[in-house]
Amino acid sequence: MGLVTRNKMLSCTIFLLCLLPLSSYAIPTITCHCFTDRTYDPGHPAAADEYFLATIQNTFFAQMFNVDKKTIVMKKQQGISSDDLWIAHWIAAKKGISADSILKVKKRRDVWKDVFTSLHVDSKSFGTRFSKALDAKTSPVQLAEIAVDELFLRNHILKDADLAALRQVGASNQGVIIATVISSQTQQPVKQMYLEVKSGSKSWGTLLQNAHIDTKNMQQEISALLATPVFDN
Repeated sequence: MGLVTRNKMLSCTIFLLCLLPLSSYAIPTITCHCFTDRTYDPGHPAAADEYFLATIQNTFFAQMFNVDKKTIVMKKQQGISSDDLWIAHWIAAKKGISADSILKVKKRRDVWKDVFTSLHVDSKSFGTRFSKALDAKTSPVQLAEIAVDELFLRNHILKDADLAALRQVGASNQGVIIATVISSQTQQPVKQMYLEVKSGSKSWGTLLQNAHIDTKNMQQEISALLATPVFDN
């Protein structure tokens, strides 16, 4: 094979590689949050569920930590996971330090245990459950769930038994948040809301539609949820 032919083939290969979606190379560092379906379609009731889960979690997060929702989306697009965002902002709120500074340390460390060591933060001040999970180098998913559980209980959003019941049937942070929003509007048991979706009998879009909840007004929905405790100590 001649040199010219090989160069042409190399050029063609490079050209074809350039045509591939950027996401195929950027998956480790960039997370796409571009949702094609953002409204409820009765013909495809679950089509927009991923969007509903993401936007309701982001709205809840923004109000819980008093940050701009656009900033949250941008950080996720930069590759920061929802779990790391929950943990970092939870630590920051408790210790009065910058969440961004915590995330910078996390970027250089593999596990959250090492982040606490680098920041000289005593994990025991975050409760026994979190401290033990941290020492065991539990996954960020589970650490973030502990953080969200603490936020829900501290703000009287759900009773301990209801929250535990959701976790026992496999509810993620997104699932806990969206089920709680719908339950607070419909006065239906929060576990029932989650199980209807898990079983496939309903979609999140269907439940939101039935509850007359418009995600465009989600900020008001979350504000009302936080302003009206489910229970008092």
